Amino acid sequence: MKDENQSQDYRRNPEKKSSSGKTGIAHIYSSYNNTIIHITDITGTETIARTSGGQMVKQDRLESSPTAAMMAAKKAAEIAVEKGINMLNVKIKAPGGHNGPSSPGPGAQAAVRTLSRSGIRIGIIEDVTPVPHDGCRKKGGRRGRRV
Repeated sequence: MKDENQSQDYRRNPEKKSSSGKTGIAHIYSSYNNTIIHITDITGTETIARTSGGQMVKQDRLESSPTAAMMAAKKAAEIAVEKGINMLNVKIKAPGGHNGPSSPGPGAQAAVRTLSRSGIRIGIIEDVTPVPHDGCRKKGGRRGRRV
């Protein structure tokens, strides 16, 4: 009888809601032209929410602004919370490559800050900017760009 009670203490209660909840991945692509926020499940295959700075503002020049990124992140966070996500791992990506800037645009930091303020716990934040491995030759010629 004692063994049965002891093992019952260590069993999880199926009616109790798990404290960890569901985890997702927030893919933030931030360039100097736009900020795109794409929230997926933990495997990265199923899309949960997808917004961009261009959906939030009318002027093209404001698409990459921190304000537009904040509005986009807030909208994406609301959709994610509605679908049961309460923790996110963040992957920030800049254009990168052999001729793009390897630093993220101004909207990346604002988007991460807004996601954390919306009640979602932030786990790992990592940079997934593509890095060239000696592919195409950079433009500018043998002596570089002359200013």
